[in-house]
Amino acid sequence: QGKTFDEDEYKESKAWDSNAITPGTPFMDLLASTLRYWVAKKMNTEPGWAHLHVIISDASVPGEGEHKIMDFIRRQRCYPEHNPNTKHVIYGLDADLIMLSLATHEPYFKVLREDVFAQDAQLRGKCRICGQPGHIAANCTGEKKEKVEPGVPTAPPPKKPFIFLDVSTLRESLEAELNLPNLSFAFDLERAIDDWVFLIFFVGNDFLPHLPSLEIREGAIETLLSIWKRELPR
Repeated sequence: QGKTFDEDEYKESKAWDSNAITPGTPFMDLLASTLRYWVAKKMNTEPGWAHLHVIISDASVPGEGEHKIMDFIRRQRCYPEHNPNTKHVIYGLDADLIMLSLATHEPYFKVLREDVFAQDAQLRGKCRICGQPGHIAANCTGEKKEKVEPGVPTAPPPKKPFIFLDVSTLRESLEAELNLPNLSFAFDLERAIDDWVFLIFFVGNDFLPHLPSLEIREGAIETLLSIWKRELPR
Protein backbone atom coordinates (compact mmCIF):
# COMPACT_ATOMS: atom_id res chain seq x y z
CA GLN A 1 0.00 0.00 0.00
CA GLY A 2 1.19 3.52 -0.77
CA LYS A 3 3.56 2.33 -3.53
CA THR A 4 3.36 3.78 -7.03
CA PHE A 5 3.71 1.71 -10.19
CA ASP A 6 7.23 2.01 -11.64
CA GLU A 7 7.16 0.96 -15.32
CA ASP A 8 10.97 0.78 -15.62
CA GLU A 9 11.24 -1.36 -12.49
CA TYR A 10 8.51 -3.64 -13.86
CA LYS A 11 10.35 -4.10 -17.17
CA GLU A 12 13.62 -4.95 -15.40
CA SER A 13 12.04 -7.45 -13.01
CA LYS A 14 12.49 -11.08 -14.01
CA ALA A 15 9.46 -13.26 -14.48
CA TRP A 16 9.43 -16.68 -12.84
CA ASP A 17 11.00 -19.18 -15.22
CA SER A 18 9.34 -22.58 -14.68
CA ASN A 19 12.42 -24.24 -16.23
CA ALA A 20 14.07 -23.63 -12.83
CA ILE A 21 12.15 -26.57 -11.38
CA THR A 22 13.85 -28.99 -13.78
CA PRO A 23 16.07 -31.61 -12.04
CA GLY A 24 19.74 -30.65 -12.12
CA THR A 25 19.22 -26.87 -11.91
CA PRO A 26 20.76 -24.73 -9.13
CA PHE A 27 17.26 -23.87 -7.87
CA MET A 28 16.36 -27.52 -7.27
CA ASP A 29 19.68 -28.13 -5.51
CA LEU A 30 19.03 -25.14 -3.25
CA LEU A 31 15.46 -26.33 -2.63
CA ALA A 32 16.64 -29.80 -1.60
CA SER A 33 19.29 -28.49 0.81
CA THR A 34 16.79 -26.02 2.28
CA LEU A 35 14.25 -28.81 2.84
CA ARG A 36 16.86 -30.95 4.60
CA TYR A 37 17.80 -28.01 6.85
CA TRP A 38 14.14 -27.20 7.61
CA VAL A 39 13.26 -30.80 8.51
CA ALA A 40 16.36 -31.14 10.73
CA LYS A 41 15.47 -27.90 12.50
CA LYS A 42 11.86 -29.02 13.08
CA MET A 43 12.95 -32.40 14.46
CA ASN A 44 15.39 -30.76 16.86
CA THR A 45 13.17 -27.93 18.07
CA GLU A 46 9.55 -29.14 17.98
CA PRO A 47 8.33 -32.03 20.18
CA GLY A 48 5.67 -33.01 17.62
CA TRP A 49 8.41 -33.79 15.10
CA ALA A 50 10.73 -35.63 17.48
CA HIS A 51 9.52 -39.17 16.70
CA LEU A 52 8.66 -38.72 13.03
CA HIS A 53 10.51 -40.57 10.30
CA VAL A 54 10.94 -38.07 7.44
CA ILE A 55 12.15 -39.17 4.01
CA ILE A 56 13.21 -36.54 1.48
CA SER A 57 13.39 -37.88 -2.07
CA ASP A 58 14.58 -34.85 -4.00
CA ALA A 59 15.30 -34.28 -7.70
CA SER A 60 18.58 -36.20 -7.42
CA VAL A 61 16.57 -39.43 -7.00
CA PRO A 62 15.24 -40.59 -10.41
CA GLY A 63 11.50 -40.91 -10.91
CA GLU A 64 8.33 -38.88 -10.68
CA GLY A 65 7.30 -37.88 -7.16
CA GLU A 66 3.97 -39.64 -6.81
CA HIS A 67 5.33 -42.85 -8.37
CA LYS A 68 8.30 -42.85 -5.98
CA ILE A 69 5.87 -42.55 -3.07
CA MET A 70 3.73 -45.45 -4.31
CA ASP A 71 6.80 -47.58 -4.96
CA PHE A 72 7.94 -46.96 -1.37
CA ILE A 73 4.51 -48.00 -0.03
CA ARG A 74 4.52 -51.22 -2.05
CA ARG A 75 8.07 -52.10 -0.94
CA GLN A 76 7.04 -51.97 2.74
CA ARG A 77 5.24 -55.31 2.32
CA CYS A 78 8.60 -57.04 1.90
CA TYR A 79 9.53 -56.36 5.53
CA PRO A 80 8.45 -58.88 8.18
CA GLU A 81 7.55 -56.10 10.64
CA HIS A 82 5.14 -54.49 8.15
CA ASN A 83 1.62 -53.94 9.51
CA PRO A 84 -0.95 -54.72 6.76
CA ASN A 85 -3.39 -52.34 8.44
CA THR A 86 -1.07 -49.33 8.02
CA LYS A 87 -3.00 -46.16 7.15
CA HIS A 88 -1.72 -43.96 4.32
CA VAL A 89 -2.52 -40.35 3.43
CA ILE A 90 -1.21 -38.64 0.30
CA TYR A 91 -1.74 -34.95 -0.46
CA GLY A 92 -2.37 -33.54 -3.93
CA LEU A 93 -5.00 -32.43 -6.44
CA ASP A 94 -3.87 -34.73 -9.24
CA ALA A 95 -6.60 -37.26 -10.10
CA ASP A 96 -3.85 -39.77 -10.91
CA LEU A 97 -3.26 -40.03 -7.15
CA ILE A 98 -6.68 -41.71 -6.84
CA MET A 99 -5.76 -44.31 -9.48
CA LEU A 100 -2.31 -44.89 -7.99
CA SER A 101 -3.82 -45.30 -4.51
CA LEU A 102 -6.27 -47.88 -5.84
CA ALA A 103 -3.46 -49.71 -7.64
CA THR A 104 -1.53 -50.26 -4.38
CA HIS A 105 -4.44 -52.42 -3.12
CA GLU A 106 -3.81 -51.04 0.38
CA PRO A 107 -6.96 -51.31 2.53
CA TYR A 108 -6.60 -47.92 4.25
CA PHE A 109 -5.71 -45.07 1.93
CA LYS A 110 -6.90 -41.47 1.82
CA VAL A 111 -6.18 -38.62 -0.59
CA LEU A 112 -6.12 -35.18 1.05
CA ARG A 113 -7.01 -32.44 -1.41
CA GLU A 114 -8.29 -28.87 -1.50
CA ASP A 115 -12.02 -28.51 -2.03
CA VAL A 116 -11.76 -26.74 -5.38
CA PHE A 117 -15.54 -26.65 -5.83
CA ALA A 118 -15.98 -24.74 -2.57
CA GLN A 119 -13.26 -22.29 -3.62
CA ASP A 120 -14.89 -21.81 -7.02
CA ALA A 121 -18.21 -21.08 -5.33
CA GLN A 122 -16.61 -18.50 -3.05
CA LEU A 123 -14.98 -16.72 -6.00
CA ARG A 124 -17.92 -16.94 -8.39
CA GLY A 125 -18.62 -13.42 -9.69
CA LYS A 126 -15.58 -11.99 -7.89
CA CYS A 127 -12.10 -10.96 -9.00
CA ARG A 128 -9.63 -13.77 -8.30
CA ILE A 129 -6.91 -11.24 -7.34
CA CYS A 130 -8.59 -8.97 -4.79
CA GLY A 131 -11.74 -10.98 -4.14
CA GLN A 132 -14.07 -8.03 -4.87
CA PRO A 133 -17.15 -8.24 -7.13
CA GLY A 134 -17.79 -5.89 -10.04
CA HIS A 135 -14.71 -6.48 -12.21
CA ILE A 136 -12.55 -9.25 -13.64
CA ALA A 137 -8.88 -9.94 -12.85
CA ALA A 138 -7.72 -8.28 -16.09
CA ASN A 139 -9.17 -4.95 -14.86
CA CYS A 140 -8.04 -5.29 -11.24
CA THR A 141 -6.04 -2.46 -9.70
CA GLY A 142 -5.09 -4.57 -6.70
CA GLU A 143 -6.81 -2.20 -4.27
CA LYS A 144 -9.54 -3.34 -1.92
CA LYS A 145 -12.69 -1.23 -1.80
CA GLU A 146 -13.16 -1.51 1.93
CA LYS A 147 -11.32 1.14 3.91
CA VAL A 148 -9.22 -0.21 6.73
CA GLU A 149 -9.41 1.99 9.81
CA PRO A 150 -6.07 2.34 11.60
CA GLY A 151 -5.95 0.43 14.87
CA VAL A 152 -9.01 -1.70 14.03
CA PRO A 153 -8.10 -5.40 13.68
CA THR A 154 -9.18 -6.97 10.41
CA ALA A 155 -10.86 -10.35 10.24
CA PRO A 156 -8.49 -13.21 9.37
CA PRO A 157 -8.92 -14.71 5.91
CA PRO A 158 -11.14 -17.82 5.83
CA LYS A 159 -9.32 -21.13 6.15
CA LYS A 160 -8.86 -23.06 2.94
CA PRO A 161 -11.36 -25.95 2.85
CA PHE A 162 -9.89 -29.44 2.53
CA ILE A 163 -11.56 -32.78 1.88
CA PHE A 164 -10.54 -36.41 2.39
CA LEU A 165 -11.17 -38.81 -0.46
CA ASP A 166 -11.47 -42.20 1.23
CA VAL A 167 -10.09 -44.79 -1.21
CA SER A 168 -11.40 -47.67 0.91
CA THR A 169 -14.95 -46.31 0.43
CA LEU A 170 -14.24 -45.98 -3.30
CA ARG A 171 -13.12 -49.63 -3.32
CA GLU A 172 -16.46 -50.64 -1.76
CA SER A 173 -18.36 -48.64 -4.39
CA LEU A 174 -16.33 -50.24 -7.18
CA GLU A 175 -17.00 -53.69 -5.74
CA ALA A 176 -20.75 -53.03 -5.91
CA GLU A 177 -20.43 -51.62 -9.44
CA LEU A 178 -18.07 -54.21 -10.93
CA ASN A 179 -19.32 -57.44 -9.36
CA LEU A 180 -21.34 -59.15 -12.09
CA PRO A 181 -23.76 -61.96 -11.21
CA ASN A 182 -23.63 -65.43 -12.76
CA LEU A 183 -20.01 -65.35 -13.88
CA SER A 184 -18.42 -68.67 -14.87
CA PHE A 185 -15.43 -67.89 -12.65
CA ALA A 186 -14.90 -66.45 -9.16
CA PHE A 187 -15.06 -62.65 -9.02
CA ASP A 188 -11.77 -61.13 -7.81
CA LEU A 189 -12.12 -57.54 -6.58
CA GLU A 190 -8.40 -56.79 -6.77
CA ARG A 191 -8.19 -57.89 -10.42
CA ALA A 192 -11.40 -55.99 -11.20
CA ILE A 193 -9.92 -52.80 -9.68
CA ASP A 194 -6.78 -53.31 -11.81
CA ASP A 195 -9.05 -53.59 -14.85
CA TRP A 196 -10.89 -50.40 -13.88
CA VAL A 197 -7.65 -48.44 -13.41
CA PHE A 198 -6.46 -49.74 -16.79
CA LEU A 199 -9.71 -48.61 -18.45
CA ILE A 200 -9.26 -45.10 -17.05
CA PHE A 201 -5.92 -44.87 -18.91
CA PHE A 202 -7.94 -44.60 -22.12
CA VAL A 203 -9.48 -41.29 -21.03
CA GLY A 204 -5.99 -39.88 -20.45
CA ASN A 205 -3.51 -39.37 -17.63
CA ASP A 206 -0.21 -37.54 -17.04
CA PHE A 207 1.59 -39.71 -19.60
CA LEU A 208 -1.02 -40.65 -22.20
CA PRO A 209 -3.51 -38.53 -24.18
CA HIS A 210 -7.11 -39.70 -24.13
CA LEU A 211 -8.42 -41.58 -27.15
CA PRO A 212 -10.05 -39.12 -29.61
CA SER A 213 -13.41 -40.89 -29.28
CA LEU A 214 -13.42 -40.81 -25.46
CA GLU A 215 -14.15 -37.71 -23.40
CA ILE A 216 -14.92 -37.87 -19.66
CA ARG A 217 -17.51 -35.09 -19.94
CA GLU A 218 -19.35 -37.12 -22.59
CA GLY A 219 -19.64 -40.24 -20.41
CA ALA A 220 -16.48 -42.05 -21.57
CA ILE A 221 -15.98 -43.85 -18.23
CA GLU A 222 -19.54 -45.20 -18.32
CA THR A 223 -19.03 -46.31 -21.94
CA LEU A 224 -15.82 -48.18 -21.10
CA LEU A 225 -17.44 -49.79 -18.06
CA SER A 226 -20.43 -51.02 -20.06
CA ILE A 227 -18.06 -52.58 -22.64
CA TRP A 228 -16.04 -54.23 -19.83
CA LYS A 229 -19.19 -55.69 -18.28
CA ARG A 230 -20.39 -56.99 -21.65
CA GLU A 231 -17.08 -58.64 -22.53
CA LEU A 232 -16.02 -59.93 -19.09
CA PRO A 233 -18.02 -63.20 -19.24
CA ARG A 234 -16.23 -64.08 -22.50
